[in-house]
Amino acid sequence: MTDADDPRAELLRLRGTIDNIDAALIYMLAERFRATQQVGVLKAEHAMPPSDPAREEQQVARLRALAGEAHLDPEFAEKWFNFVVAEVIRHHTEAAEGR
Repeated sequence: MTDADDPRAELLRLRGTIDNIDAALIYMLAERFRATQQVGVLKAEHAMPPSDPAREEQQVARLRALAGEAHLDPEFAEKWFNFVVAEVIRHHTEAAEGR
């Protein structure tokens, strides 16, 4: 019996793929937050506001379009972005407060 004939083996293979993708996402998010923390420090040094609503609006539109191209629900992409941005703004606010 080959892996293709064994549903348990196929399930394990698919889960392994999912686990690898999850690990890559975590490392990509960590890299993203390293970059946004540098932005937060720069904004704090120059008394710039922690959030940039115009930039966020542009990013939402861009990510919704990318999601559509990738066959991912644009609503989900926007929710994900808003979740991440909330954390970024928290970091920027802490940087502005000197934490």
